[in-house]
Amino acid sequence: MTDTRVVCVVGRKKSGKTTTVVGLVAELARRGHAVMTVKHGHGFDLDREGSDSWKHRHEGGAARVVVSGPDEFAVLGSWDRAPAGAPPGAVSAEPPLETLVERYLQDADIVVVEGFKASGFPRIEVFRSSAHPEPLYRKGNTGSAGPYLAILTDVPFFEADCPVLDVDGPDRFAALADMIERRLPPGSVSPTRTTPL
Repeated sequence: MTDTRVVCVVGRKKSGKTTTVVGLVAELARRGHAVMTVKHGHGFDLDREGSDSWKHRHEGGAARVVVSGPDEFAVLGSWDRAPAGAPPGAVSAEPPLETLVERYLQDADIVVVEGFKASGFPRIEVFRSSAHPEPLYRKGNTGSAGPYLAILTDVPFFEADCPVLDVDGPDRFAALADMIERRLPPGSVSPTRTTPL
């Protein structure tokens, strides 16, 4: 268990999640927090075929490769192999967000996550009615998804059980950072842990 605070920025495609993550991270970092991020993706490749690191993994069979330089680093690898009896080439399921944070980001003060809408961590939804007819949010939702800290939307008078902010408002990132500092105590790596406003 770490003292890392975790918040997910969720929403449908083209709603403005990345813009929200970047603005929120910049505001939290400006306030002196060590902020790290997780981006949920669907099929991506960070390693160029033929590079030395690619050869380490794909020709040599290394389970994980760290590429390190004077100014930056990257960790490349695949999830563990699937259990015995699984189809050839199968890999085990992607680990839950809690595992990723504890394994790779435990030295962060705050982790801002783009995606992982099924996780139990507190969340901020970005909803643009111009991009989608319905938000993910449902009033009174008591499912397994984490509690809502806020909703950013372009819908005037949007009714919710949490604060609602203008998706393009100039002070939205400062307001979100205030909520995170106030509502997510250190140790919030355990999903759904929040304190009242």
